[in-house]
Amino acid sequence: MRMPPGRLLLARVTALPAIAVSAWLLVTFPLLALGAFTPVAAGIVGVPAVVAACALVPRLIPEPAPRRPGAAGTDDDVWSVVALVLVLAIAVAFAVVQIAYHAEALVIRRDPASYAMYTAWIAENGYLPIPQQRDLIAGDDAALSYQSLAQYQRDDVIWPQFMAGAPLLTSIGYWLGGLTGMLVTTPVLGALGVLTFGGLAARLVGPRWAPLAALVLAVCLPQQWVSRFTYSEPVTQILLLGGLVLAYDALARRTALTDRWSGAHTLAAAAGLSFGLGLVVRIDVLRDLLPVVGFVGLLLLARRGQALPLLGGLAVGVGLGLYAGFGLSRPYLEYLEDSLDPLLLISGAVVAVTVVATAALWRSGVPRVERVRWLPTAVAVLALLVMVGFAIRPLLWPDYGHGSDFTDHWVAYVQEREGLPVEGSRTYYDMSLYWVGWYVGLGTVLFASLGVALLLRRVVQRRDPQWVLPLMVLLWTVATTLLRPAITPDHPWASRRLIVLVIPAFVLLAVWFAAWLTRYCAAIDDVRDRPAPVHAIPVVVAVLAVGVMVVPTAVTANGVMGYRQDVGTVEATHRLCDALPPDSSVVVVDSDMAGGYMPLLRNVCGVPTAQLTDPTPADAQRVVAQIHSRGRDAVLAASRAEALQAVAGEGAPLERPFDVTAAMDPSTLMEPPTGHWTFRGSVWVVVIPVE
Repeated sequence: MRMPPGRLLLARVTALPAIAVSAWLLVTFPLLALGAFTPVAAGIVGVPAVVAACALVPRLIPEPAPRRPGAAGTDDDVWSVVALVLVLAIAVAFAVVQIAYHAEALVIRRDPASYAMYTAWIAENGYLPIPQQRDLIAGDDAALSYQSLAQYQRDDVIWPQFMAGAPLLTSIGYWLGGLTGMLVTTPVLGALGVLTFGGLAARLVGPRWAPLAALVLAVCLPQQWVSRFTYSEPVTQILLLGGLVLAYDALARRTALTDRWSGAHTLAAAAGLSFGLGLVVRIDVLRDLLPVVGFVGLLLLARRGQALPLLGGLAVGVGLGLYAGFGLSRPYLEYLEDSLDPLLLISGAVVAVTVVATAALWRSGVPRVERVRWLPTAVAVLALLVMVGFAIRPLLWPDYGHGSDFTDHWVAYVQEREGLPVEGSRTYYDMSLYWVGWYVGLGTVLFASLGVALLLRRVVQRRDPQWVLPLMVLLWTVATTLLRPAITPDHPWASRRLIVLVIPAFVLLAVWFAAWLTRYCAAIDDVRDRPAPVHAIPVVVAVLAVGVMVVPTAVTANGVMGYRQDVGTVEATHRLCDALPPDSSVVVVDSDMAGGYMPLLRNVCGVPTAQLTDPTPADAQRVVAQIHSRGRDAVLAASRAEALQAVAGEGAPLERPFDVTAAMDPSTLMEPPTGHWTFRGSVWVVVIPVE
């Protein structure tokens, strides 16, 4: 039996995003580690690697084993072609809309501008760390600081916050189109995430349901929101969902441990690499990978030949990710040590337990849990009880304790604006299931809850083995994330924590349940002499399911999707850079400005930059004299004219090249975000030329 051309094309196209992203990261991350991440070098090794991977790996996707009639995935070839066209149309429409509404977040207030500044540096310079260039300002003058938001000062260098994966991809846009090119890269990555998710739904639910899954994900607010900024979540989503896609294809054929290398082995290695490279993008992916380790143990017990290639690809990706963290982002990991150190210990324990359990069960093989008659039903009931527990959690266990005074103050400020009782230590983590309900509708949450109960029952009965790895990864991530989102709880900010796997998991499981319910109702058609209205029941059920999932999702998304954030920042940044003499050194004399604008001056404008930590006229004059002694023009900068005049004098020739008033995201705690707040950005400068 050969795979129909439509199903083959659908499978190949939806696997391409993960393959391309993995290939790019695999060859360009070493370039960055070696300090050679330049457009020429990346073009010479990166582009051929991506082209070769996209040309060769999809050809290895095998024809599926025959399935029983009526099972998910037996849709005919016409439906596969229709599904592919619809999913592609949804992804393209998503990209177009997000590009049109892309944000211009370059001033660091939260993470997107931090990633943008990381991108600007490596795209322009190709190496890390960032030199402080003290010798071009005032040497080791004790009054100067080089650290700012998302930029850690260590000895005589600066390390940017976060991991390198996302900037390695957004650098492509920077090289092609400067700041604007960089800012519109993430919308394209978000669209590729939608395409990948559609492919996963086509494999696990069936091609005719893939467009619904892709549409719900594309419409939901968090997917649109993170794709309008330079966040890392879209890249992580491609890699982790793509890992599930490639693993599904790799396991479509049974191979033994002793079999010779085949396409199934290559696909398994590609799946493991896709999973592992997620760690190059986000350090918290380490938690999401733990079920993959356990699954490798199950594959070994089942004597499946894909086990070792999957493990090998995973090890390579994780190895690069650990180097990305401890080699290029160590200050960031030090900042996270309170949560990262326990995660590393848990990861080590999971690996050790998997090795021991695999060795202990080696002779007996995979435990035959289906022989325990009560177990499948017990697991299904337990899943429902867990969901009920998350639902009633706010009544029984309100969560407190951020562990950060700054976060406490911010939450208290938002509470005051929202008219809530002021309790700054309130984390709102107990509301996490309701956050999901905000963004995809409570109907989707209900469908997903019923779907996971049914699926777990079937998997324990060994009826749907293709769901084992997806359920292990998705349910583990859903449970741990909902239990402790570990993020400042204002929205839409907190929705970042849900969009990589949690919301896709709910959508996927809800769509599976809708498909199962439709097929169940369609079984009535097998009974003869039924009245005509009965035959319409499956159609009615399907239409209602679509409405239950799509309408609430679209209504919530409408709240903050009608504006662009920080519009005018790109143009203002160009004006600011043009206002600085080529051989100038900038000293920021305003603490309010230093955190957000120093990386912009250093990484985008390319000028040595420092902050005068306790500015006085005497300090300013001394630093300016030091800059002049090096034959360079001195520039003093501040966000307020008064702060600049206080150190430069009343008669100093002030300019304000950066002046932006624009929409910015709101912050809400007990309801979905709507409307927008206002961002005001201002940079005053005074140029003091060398005489």
